[in-house]
Amino acid sequence: MASNPSDESKLRSGRWFDPDSLRGFGHRSRLKGMGYDDQDYRGKPVVAILNTWSDLNTCHSHFPERVQEVKRGIWQMGGFPVEIPVMSLGEMMMKPTTMLYRNLLAMETEEALRCHPIDAAVLMGGCDKTVPAMIMGAISADLPAIFLPAGPMLKARWKDQTLGSGSDAWKYWDERRAGNLCDEAWGEIENCIARSAGTCMTMGTASTMAAIAESMGLTLPGASSVPAVISEHSRLAVATGRRAVQLAQEKLCPSDLLTPESFDNAIVTSMAIGGSTNAIVHIIAMARRAGFDLTLERFDELSRTTPVLANIRPAGKFLMEDFFDAGGLTALLKQLGEHIQGSCQTVNGSTLAENIARAEVIDPDIIRSTGDPISPTGGTFVLRGNLAPSGCIIKPTAASPRLLEHTGSAVVFDTYAELKAKLNDPDTGITPDSVLILRNAGPQGGPGFPEWGMLPIPDHLLKQGIRDLVRISDARMSGTSYGTCVLHVAPEAAVGGPLALVRNGDMIQLSIKERRLDLLVDDQELAQRRKSWSAPKPKYERGYGAMFLKHVTQADAGCDFDFLHHGEETPDPEIY
Repeated sequence: MASNPSDESKLRSGRWFDPDSLRGFGHRSRLKGMGYDDQDYRGKPVVAILNTWSDLNTCHSHFPERVQEVKRGIWQMGGFPVEIPVMSLGEMMMKPTTMLYRNLLAMETEEALRCHPIDAAVLMGGCDKTVPAMIMGAISADLPAIFLPAGPMLKARWKDQTLGSGSDAWKYWDERRAGNLCDEAWGEIENCIARSAGTCMTMGTASTMAAIAESMGLTLPGASSVPAVISEHSRLAVATGRRAVQLAQEKLCPSDLLTPESFDNAIVTSMAIGGSTNAIVHIIAMARRAGFDLTLERFDELSRTTPVLANIRPAGKFLMEDFFDAGGLTALLKQLGEHIQGSCQTVNGSTLAENIARAEVIDPDIIRSTGDPISPTGGTFVLRGNLAPSGCIIKPTAASPRLLEHTGSAVVFDTYAELKAKLNDPDTGITPDSVLILRNAGPQGGPGFPEWGMLPIPDHLLKQGIRDLVRISDARMSGTSYGTCVLHVAPEAAVGGPLALVRNGDMIQLSIKERRLDLLVDDQELAQRRKSWSAPKPKYERGYGAMFLKHVTQADAGCDFDFLHHGEETPDPEIY
C-alpha cells in the first residue's frame, strides 16, 4: 500500500519509494519486477554494495563470494542490499596504468551513490587504486559509507624460499637477466608466486592503502590486515554489512569522521608501516576531497618523527600474513602511542584509541616497538632542490645505504621506450656511479603517471653483481618495488619542470641527509636550455584521455582532477 505523501520517510531512499505518485509507482513496480516484495525494502535502509570485481582482477577474484556475505550481514540487520558493479582497476592487466583511471572510478563512485536510492554503502576494493578512488568518491558524495578491504593473498613458497609477490618478481627477474636463474626455475616461480586471491602479500600499495583506510576510521577495526581467503575475512564481510545498516540509521557520513587529525593518522600510519610511496599522492587527493589543503610539507614533518615499526617487505623481512598473525595494524597503531591521535572518531562508532586499546603484539620482530624500530624515521622522505622545486620522494628503507649520499653523471632517457631500447647498449655508458634519468613519465607525460620509476639495471652491471643505481624520474613505482629510486619529481618534465632540462653528463647530487636533489648546472646555462625546450604533443586529443590531460593536477597536488576538489555541495537529484 502506498504511503501518505505527507508521511515522508527519514531514509534518503524513501524519496524514491514512499511517494504516492507516478514516479513512486514506477520505482516500486520495477523492484517488484525483479521479484522483491514490499516487505523486502519498504522502510528499510537501502545499502549499496559497490563491487569492483572483474575476471581480469586477481586481487578481487574472491569478491563474488564476499558480496553474498556482505548481503547476509545487511539482511541480518534489517537492511535491503543492492549490488552496484563499478569499474575494476586491476593493476596487473590495465595499461598504460590504473592511475590513469583512478579519477574515473572516483567519479563513478560519487555519481553512483548520488543518483541511486541509497542510504549507505559498502565499498569493496583492494587493488591499489580502487581504495583511494572509492574513498575519494564517497567523501565527495558524503553518504554513510564503510570500506571492505580485499585483503592480501597468502604467502607463497618456491623450494626453500618464501616468496612475496612483486618484490621477488623484480629480484628473480634480475637474477635471470644476470644468468643466475634458468628458464625452468623462472617458470616454477611464475607458477607459485601468486598463491591465492587477494592483493600483493608485501606492504605494497594495496596493503598500504587498506591500512590507511583503517587508520582514518573508514573500516572496521583490524580489517586491513585480514588475509583474503581465510574464514576471518568472510566474517569481516558479514560484519561490515551489518554495520552499514547501522550507519544508514545513524546517518554517519565521511564528513562526520574525517578531520585534519584523521589525515595525520593516515600519514603516520603510512610512515610506520614502511608503506608504498604511492600513498602520498592518494592521501593528498583524499584530503583535498574532504576540504583540507594537505601539502608535502606535512609529510616531511611527520616523517622526521615517525619510526618504522613494520618489518615487512619490501623494506623489511616478513609478509602480510605474518603481520596479521603478529597482531595486525591495530597492534602496530597501539605501539605508536602518542604518534597516533586516538581521539579521532571511526566508522564503528568508537574512537581510534578505543578500537586499539586491547590490541596485542604477538611477535615483536614483525611489529617492532618505538624503542626498537626498523628505522627511527619514516619510511618515505620528501626531497627538494633545483631539480624538484615542488618536491619529490624516496623510500630510504628500501634503498642502498651506499647511494643515499651520491653524486653522479646523468644518463637521460626521454621515454620508457627509449630506456628499453638503449639500456643495454654499451654506447649508453652506464656505470655503477651513473644516475639514470627517466622523464616524460608523469601525470601528463606518461600519460597517467605510470609505475616506471624502478628503472631496470643494465645486464652488464647485473652480471658484475650490481643490484642498485640512483634512479630519478617523474614517474611512480609499484609499492612492491625497491632500490634508490627518486620518484614523483614535480613539476614533471612534460610541463616544463627542470627534469626536462637535464642532459647526458650533467652531475646530479642526491643527499638524503639534507633531503635534497640538485642538478649541478648553473642558472644561466639552464635558462639557455629552457629557451630551446618545447612541450611534447599531448598523447590524447579526444575522450577520457583528453579530459584527464586537461584537468589532472601534478603529483604534489594529488593528481586529482581540478574540478573534483572540495567545493560547493553538489545537490541530490530531484525526483518528480
